[in-house]
Amino acid sequence: MAIKPQLNISQSQHLTLTPQLMQAIKLLQLGHIELSAFVENELLQNPLLERDEGNNQEAESSSDNKEINNVVEENYASNDLISSASEIASGLDTDVENVFPEQVGQDSISQSTNLSSSNPLNNNSSESAPDIDSYVAAKPKLSDHLWQQIALLLDNPAERMIGQFLIESLDEAGYLNADIPAMAQQLGTSEEHILSVLKKVQACDPSGVFCRDLSECMAIQLAAIDRLDPMMQGLLNNLKLVMEHDFENLAKTINASKEDISDMLSELRELNPKPAQSFETNIVQTIVADVFVKQANDKTWVVELNSDILPRVLVNRTYFAKVKQKIRAKSEKTYLVDCLQSANWLTKSLDQRAKTILKVATQIISFQDSFLTHGITQLKPMTLKMVADEIEMHESTVSRVSANKYISTPRGMFEMKYFFTTALSSTTGNDSHSSESVRYLIKQMVDEEDLNAILSDATISKILKNQHGIDVARRTVMKYREGMHIASSVVRRRQKKQNIL
Repeated sequence: MAIKPQLNISQSQHLTLTPQLMQAIKLLQLGHIELSAFVENELLQNPLLERDEGNNQEAESSSDNKEINNVVEENYASNDLISSASEIASGLDTDVENVFPEQVGQDSISQSTNLSSSNPLNNNSSESAPDIDSYVAAKPKLSDHLWQQIALLLDNPAERMIGQFLIESLDEAGYLNADIPAMAQQLGTSEEHILSVLKKVQACDPSGVFCRDLSECMAIQLAAIDRLDPMMQGLLNNLKLVMEHDFENLAKTINASKEDISDMLSELRELNPKPAQSFETNIVQTIVADVFVKQANDKTWVVELNSDILPRVLVNRTYFAKVKQKIRAKSEKTYLVDCLQSANWLTKSLDQRAKTILKVATQIISFQDSFLTHGITQLKPMTLKMVADEIEMHESTVSRVSANKYISTPRGMFEMKYFFTTALSSTTGNDSHSSESVRYLIKQMVDEEDLNAILSDATISKILKNQHGIDVARRTVMKYREGMHIASSVVRRRQKKQNIL
């Protein structure tokens, strides 16, 4: 059979990810802070987009405030004394609490105060009153604080460059996270040169900065107060034994008595393991709930979106019509049409995002009704597929929606992903148990254990199986325990003995 080129017609279906669709998918996984920044950028770039700020209540409040200000200005302009807040209220024919709700029960305007002499409205100066926030002291930046010292410590320009690299390699606690050989290769110098500069800059304030581990951090601080003797250095070299509370082996290793170890540990407790914590770092954003869950009168759960953090944007079609009539160039028409399509897409995508979040949150609450009613021990195992099948969406969509989103419930604030947990089989044949509820039970048993009955991982596994009907292996218990940063039974026994002694 001869091989020759042919033309065939066939039909097929495939999904094409347009830039708009990719952007809509991206919006799903953005938190409210990132979403607000994205919308703000779109408002700056697209002239057809505008913020929805239509609020009749705000307009009425603005009108009331204007009326109050007019009355105050009239009193100021007459250069008369205002004896009390009630005088201003009487001018408005209302009660004091309606004008000054924060001043109920007190009179903030003294009878002996001449407001006309200190009133900014009577002052000919055009300067506005200073903002009180301008007087709040800001924390200094660690980099600026260290560079001022390095500029005095190091005279050589090459060493100052190394010092700058070292500053940029510090973390928020003041520890040096840098690969010295890689830095030496990048700067074209030797490792010994960098280590010599590091030794010099470790004398900077705060004491302990530029350290590479906890032992070095404490050694620098102890050396600054002349307390780094050989015995103390031996203790710092064996911090692992200190963490394990194995003081018997520690005493033998460094040839010290129990009293010596007790005194040295008291000195270590006075040191600062994070020398840079008092300096300004990245601002921690307050967690704001995306969804509220409340219990109705009929004991059902009501799920509501937090409308305060949802961006509100509108498409200004009136402005589009006006501009469209005046433009003639083809490029300008194309730009205007693109802006309109982009604005329409954004408003639809934001609306679809809000509906999807509400749909996923509602299904999560429907699955976890027992958790909201009885607590964490009743948290059910739940997967992305279970939610996706119920709301007829893809698992990836549920994953994006649950990322960086928080639900406020009567039992506290939780990230949406908190409710997605693996299942552990039950020995009684009932429903499986959530891994998160098992972690809670393990922590509860460890917190309640006695010195004479320290629970090993195997013992915890047996208790979970016999008393709670949860079939969990010893290795799984150890994994959960280590994930919660709970020490082993040997270390916990030493800790409790040390506390008793």
